[in-house]
Amino acid sequence: MKITHFFLAFLFLNFTTEAFSQEKPLKIIMIGAHPDDCDIKGGGTAALFVQMGHQVKFVSVTNGDAGHMKEGGGMLAKRRMAEAKEAGRRLGVTYDVLDHHDGELLATLPIRLEIIRLIRDWDADVVISHRSNDYHPDHRYTAILVQDAAYMVGVPNIAPDTPPLRKNPVFLYFQDNFQKPNPFKADIAVDITPVLDKKIDAMDAHESQFYEWLPWIGNYAAEVPTDKGERKAWLKSKRTVAPNAAVHEALKTWYGESKSLQIKYAEAFEICEYGSQPSREEIKRLFPMLQ
Repeated sequence: MKITHFFLAFLFLNFTTEAFSQEKPLKIIMIGAHPDDCDIKGGGTAALFVQMGHQVKFVSVTNGDAGHMKEGGGMLAKRRMAEAKEAGRRLGVTYDVLDHHDGELLATLPIRLEIIRLIRDWDADVVISHRSNDYHPDHRYTAILVQDAAYMVGVPNIAPDTPPLRKNPVFLYFQDNFQKPNPFKADIAVDITPVLDKKIDAMDAHESQFYEWLPWIGNYAAEVPTDKGERKAWLKSKRTVAPNAAVHEALKTWYGESKSLQIKYAEAFEICEYGSQPSREEIKRLFPMLQ
């Protein structure tokens, strides 16, 4: 009996020591306006997080029911939901699509509370969304909704049905090219070259967008291959660009000059002033692929 008790105590000690020595997986939530925004802006970074054992949720604040030249309404929303779920499956992320009309989004209190609850329920370490200077009103209002949630996620009397976070997450912005009133600042840049094909594979799931709607509204529908086998290669050529000068500078900061010269594709993020302000070491903890 003494041997048995000793053995059990030994097992318990080793189990608890291992449990406390292992850091829990990071929880990342990316919030876009439409069911393909997170894939475009953060799909590569999401793939890297998933590969490293961390958990990622994509959220589309609208259901995408206006994003097509021939289809619309509930049937299009259903189609885009299915595409989003397939993209999430390919990336290994959870994909939520909220039921708000595409092109009609406003920064209202009920939706703000919805966003607060989503961030709390996910117990997010990092929240990433659009900046508020953007061509699309849905992008702008999604940005405002997330910004307005940034402090409130920790206030117990706001959305009191959902427990508040005890630490404000780090809030980040997706990269964009808009210059006024303020250009995007690449505070963090992630090398996505090793997972670029995985990102393209997720984007390929959004057939209604990348092969139909966006080519039509952009007047390049004639370029889209009719053969499905050729489409993914075309999408990759259409949707990948080398890092610009500002992003390259950020890559040098995080990867060193020598390695940065070998990076072909990257995703960059700007730190929002409304969330926790991370140190360099905290950024490296939250983005372990930068180690």
